[in-house]
Amino acid sequence: MPIRVLIVEDSPIALKILERILNSSPDIEIVGTAHNGQEGLVLIPLVQPDVICTDFFMPEMNGLEFTIQVMVENPRPILVVSASVQEDDAYRIFQLLEAGAVDILPKPQAGLNDNNPLLKQSLINKIKVLAGVKVFKKKPRLRSQPVQPKVRLNYLTNTHKIVAIGASTGGPMALQSLLSELPKDFPLPIICVQHISQGFLQGLIDWLANTCKLPIQIAKEGESPEPGKIYFPLERQHLTINHRGRFIYSYGQPEDSHCPSVTTLFSAIAQTYGRKAIGILLTGMGRDGADGMKAIADAGGMTIAQDEATSVVFGMPKEAIDLGAASQVLPINAIALTVLQMVQPSYPKKRR
Repeated sequence: MPIRVLIVEDSPIALKILERILNSSPDIEIVGTAHNGQEGLVLIPLVQPDVICTDFFMPEMNGLEFTIQVMVENPRPILVVSASVQEDDAYRIFQLLEAGAVDILPKPQAGLNDNNPLLKQSLINKIKVLAGVKVFKKKPRLRSQPVQPKVRLNYLTNTHKIVAIGASTGGPMALQSLLSELPKDFPLPIICVQHISQGFLQGLIDWLANTCKLPIQIAKEGESPEPGKIYFPLERQHLTINHRGRFIYSYGQPEDSHCPSVTTLFSAIAQTYGRKAIGILLTGMGRDGADGMKAIADAGGMTIAQDEATSVVFGMPKEAIDLGAASQVLPINAIALTVLQMVQPSYPKKRR
């Protein structure tokens, strides 16, 4: 059965190009098109799409309002296909992800072109991934209560020195859930690699900063990670830490098809910090991070993989679990408390 796709796009030219690209795949069937969110909402129960592609800026009902309504009334995996990659607009895209959209595909600034092989393959691949994604009805947002994890007593230690986190598809919401639960006096530096389209990194940081108590910034070459700060690497560069504990960038080949790569970071963390490292692998497609998490585990560090039930895409965590690299497999709302118990064993008692 082909993947049924609904396109919501107000530009007639962009709509035609998206149609040509998707029609080129025998695995995809376009079952409807709409020019704004209101038309899209009417079509969903009629055409029953497996995946929805939507623009952000549209008349009458924009992509954000549309996504909110879809996830409340008729949940479907949503891919945002947008030209909004400038700093001011990128923040709005993450509002859309927070509302329930699953992934982002930026339109090239020169405009859509169905002769662009990279764009064509990227769009088709994302549609195929989203067709297998689990989505749920969105309820009015309440602060989730952390799950009380079962923590192995031998890990209750304050000897850890750094936390490294990797994520891909579904990662922005997972990162927000995890990082927003950490207190402002969290004692370790945190380094994150999130696979994301070029141009969206600063928007991701700004969006996360709204709910995180810890400062978030892009790592600078030659600096040392400081306790209580969250770092992301520059776009299109691998980030590592040398034996002196300083950030080092490199322009190496993509590892596991990604640059920056989670495995590249995790492997460097394993070499520099060994058993004092905590590695966390969140939702994502592919296997980036699995080998790096194994390196941390082999060095004696603590490793956590997000579980299947709360992962948008279980690819990366599953690969790490299959390698035997995950010390614990936890739902996303249990990871922050687990980390806190590892670095501050008295944490739950102190805050009650």
